[in-house]
Amino acid sequence: MIRFEHVTKRYADGTTAVDDLSFEVDEGELVTLVGPSGCGKTTTMKMVNRLIEPTEGRIFLDGDDVSAIDPVQLRRRIGYVIQQVGLFPHKTVLENTATVPHLLRWKRGKGRERAAELLDLVGLDPSVYGDRYPDQLSGGQRQRVGVARALAADPPVLLMDEPFGAVDPVVRERLQNEFLKLQAQVRKTVLFVTHDIEEAVRLGDRIAVYGQGSIEQFDSPATVLGAPATPYVADFVGADRGLKRLSVTPIEESDLDQPPVVHLDDPLSRATERLRAQGARWAVVLDADDHLHGWIPAGTAPTEAKGTVREHARRMEAWLPVGAPLKQAFATMLQHDAGWIAVIDKESTGRFLGVLTPARLHEALRRSIDADAQDLPRADVNVETVARAGSL
Repeated sequence: MIRFEHVTKRYADGTTAVDDLSFEVDEGELVTLVGPSGCGKTTTMKMVNRLIEPTEGRIFLDGDDVSAIDPVQLRRRIGYVIQQVGLFPHKTVLENTATVPHLLRWKRGKGRERAAELLDLVGLDPSVYGDRYPDQLSGGQRQRVGVARALAADPPVLLMDEPFGAVDPVVRERLQNEFLKLQAQVRKTVLFVTHDIEEAVRLGDRIAVYGQGSIEQFDSPATVLGAPATPYVADFVGADRGLKRLSVTPIEESDLDQPPVVHLDDPLSRATERLRAQGARWAVVLDADDHLHGWIPAGTAPTEAKGTVREHARRMEAWLPVGAPLKQAFATMLQHDAGWIAVIDKESTGRFLGVLTPARLHEALRRSIDADAQDLPRADVNVETVARAGSL
């Protein structure tokens, strides 16, 4: 969808902002450009919509050389979101969102209908926010309007320059989450500029790590964190890159342990006897459909006790769906002071799959790193680990 071929940007004073840049962005891919201030990442992005013209080389958009396209027409084909949003203060939210459809001479009703649809998609009810003005919105709401406006004419490409950098960390995380959900629906080809490696890792399908005017590494977030290509990249992503990698390493079924399982209507005496026979300290409690219900500790009652597991089962607070990032699993363990978390199926039916312990979390991270290095599926990689903690 986007292709750079030996692109250089050199200014009159001799400064080279971008030097012999060549890379491709696939259709529907979100690529983050990350690096320190002045490294050339914003210059790279602005050359796509010709806000900056390259000195040498060629840039292609869906096979077309952008230098041969009228700049105004080109920009109307590309969504553009910047840090300060740039909303028109004298226009309502709905009018701001419909700006590009209006410039493209869409019928007024069609443009407003599309604007309302996009506002709803980014979580702003058009009946509530459509008639408001930008100064009546919070910073996070203005950013959402900026994203909606960029998508209003359904452009194939979206350029985003530090779009969430001007809001507080809590709002920023919320906007990132919402944007990932939105991207899963609309699947635009996105160039996303940021100076924050954690944001780049969280959002990008691939990351371009910039040095000074050139790309030091262009790869998946997991590979950049697990196998930095150069000392510069290793230094940029930080000594805690192993922890950062937790956010891009999902829980897989092969990571899970299988503890003793009992069911709600099992006699309590049979359940406690089973736990003692297996030497287990606890068991997961399921309902009749094998959906997660809770847990029960060993020694809840003597083997001759009457009643069923249902009467003694404890509520399960620490659980996640398979596919959730290991970082979220680690945070859940800490939040609930839990030595393990239950993992259920991704379809949210609650079907129990197994448990993730701290030792298995560590093993999953190690296998993920080695899998990338060996170009193997994660489940096929064997790693040496410390003795399992939090044993069953």
